[in-house]
Amino acid sequence: MRHLLLALLLCTGLAHAELPETDWLDLMPPEDRKALEEMPEISHDSPEGDSTFYSEGGLRQQDQDLPAVMYSTKTVPELDGQAIRLGGYPVPLENDEKGNSTLFFLVPYPGACIHVPPPPPNQLVLVRYPKGIPLDDIYAPLWVSGELKVEKVSNDLADAAYAMEAGEVRLVTDEDLY
Repeated sequence: MRHLLLALLLCTGLAHAELPETDWLDLMPPEDRKALEEMPEISHDSPEGDSTFYSEGGLRQQDQDLPAVMYSTKTVPELDGQAIRLGGYPVPLENDEKGNSTLFFLVPYPGACIHVPPPPPNQLVLVRYPKGIPLDDIYAPLWVSGELKVEKVSNDLADAAYAMEAGEVRLVTDEDLY
């Protein structure tokens, strides 16, 4: 009985522990990571006022001169169905009646979809979070935990190669940085 109680306490403690962080590059197959590393520098200095951020196709790659890796939808099949924790920045898509974001893209760097070029589809994750979270600042980083799915998502704004049913979404705090 004592061993059963101890096992139960350990499992309960582990259930509340945060998952280890998944790196964005882990969402790319090895050949895409290699191509990204060998890619020439891309300018990200277009002014926000010139952005097509929320216009149709605003997050899709528009520049035909970019290397193929910038359009890649190749995924890592082993990640399908895995519970992960991913840090990134939100691009809100839908809100609930309280104004909390329930559907958003998670991107790897701040302003990723305001400046040209946006990340490739395999670096965009559509996050479904029915509980909702207030997103007052798209430059405020988030931790998103949940089950990652290899799922091609296409809407008026972007194409993504992954989606996640989030169990938890929270702002990154100062304590997370130490």
